[in-house]
Amino acid sequence: MLRRKILHTFNRVVLKLSGEALAGNKGFGFDDEVIEKICKNIKKVYDMGIQIAIVVGGGNFWRGRSTTKIERAQSDTIGMLGTVMNGLRVQASLEELDLDCRVMTAISMPEVGEPYIRRKAISHLNKGRIVIFTAGTGLPYFSTDTTAALRALEIQSDIILLGKKGTDAIYDKDPNKFEDAKKYETLSYKEILAKDLKIMDSTATSLCMDNNMPLLIFGIDDPDNMVKIFNGEKLGTTVKETF
Repeated sequence: MLRRKILHTFNRVVLKLSGEALAGNKGFGFDDEVIEKICKNIKKVYDMGIQIAIVVGGGNFWRGRSTTKIERAQSDTIGMLGTVMNGLRVQASLEELDLDCRVMTAISMPEVGEPYIRRKAISHLNKGRIVIFTAGTGLPYFSTDTTAALRALEIQSDIILLGKKGTDAIYDKDPNKFEDAKKYETLSYKEILAKDLKIMDSTATSLCMDNNMPLLIFGIDDPDNMVKIFNGEKLGTTVKETF
């Protein structure tokens, strides 16, 4: 396959996909049409010569705070298993597009996916494979946002692409509720924490800030945005500690 490099700024990226993005307008489970469109755009980015790792959320099945009937640690474990289902579903669509793809799990389940090993993940990426990180960090009390930040640092990603459903950037307030919401084109992590913007949880934000990991928030409702970013279009909000 001929792969062409469009932008030399990014060689390796982590794409964070929320579970809600995979559910589309259904709100729960899978929307096959939406997933296929997302994966077709991932392939377009891959064909540009970009190494791609994906972190999937599990909110289309379960969130750690979905119930108060059981303890938080148990609830978070249920959510981690939801991310594995999402990872397998994305893998299936990517393989339909003839892409070599590996699912890695932070909770050992060798019949389902490979155990997460940092050097093995990097080896897969260097061999032209797409890697999907599932089961979060394998520990309760950590969100998949934190997983994205941690894995991006571990595999030495150039940037985290955070695909958001329902918004196309960071705003000073909810643009779906306030017409005068102000869009930020650039922000520092300190500003996100100071303004309490909650684009990611504070653990993930601090981890990125302390290690100067760039972040780009864009709208995943239009999966074509992924390709536009790598073609040089200025979309969403770019976050890093120094500009």
